[in-house]
Amino acid sequence: MSAERLVRLLKEKKETLALAESCTGGLIASTIVDVPGASEVFKGGVVSYTDEIKNRLLGVEKETLARYTAVSEPTAREMALGAARRFGSDWALSVTGYAGPSGIDKRLDGVVYISLTDRNGNCQTRRFRFSGERNETRRRAAQIAIDWLVKAVSGGNENG
Repeated sequence: MSAERLVRLLKEKKETLALAESCTGGLIASTIVDVPGASEVFKGGVVSYTDEIKNRLLGVEKETLARYTAVSEPTAREMALGAARRFGSDWALSVTGYAGPSGIDKRLDGVVYISLTDRNGNCQTRRFRFSGERNETRRRAAQIAIDWLVKAVSGGNENG
């Protein structure tokens, strides 16, 4: 399983992880802490379901939220960078999106942004569009995020 590989890799490299989750609601954190020994590498996370918490706990700028909304590349980026700062971790991952149904615009349902930052503050963000029901979107986003992190921590050389 990916979470087991992630914990093993982080232990081997003596590196740590922090999370900032919105639409996944702690699912990534839960998956990681299911792995024995995760406490050696997982520093913690924030489930930032509101703009207020994104701003206050993760340092997402109010201007970013006003201009781009909570579900955007700039917000995902600031969430990941904020989690890394707040927890002092080597790696940080953020997820924000519309799991659906949003009630805002059906065209937004399933749109998810995932950001990953490393110890040097290099941050990458990817946009996804999932189809299906709410919890399937959440599960898929969490799995993709963990898989991406495994690949990044392994330097792209992790085969299983």
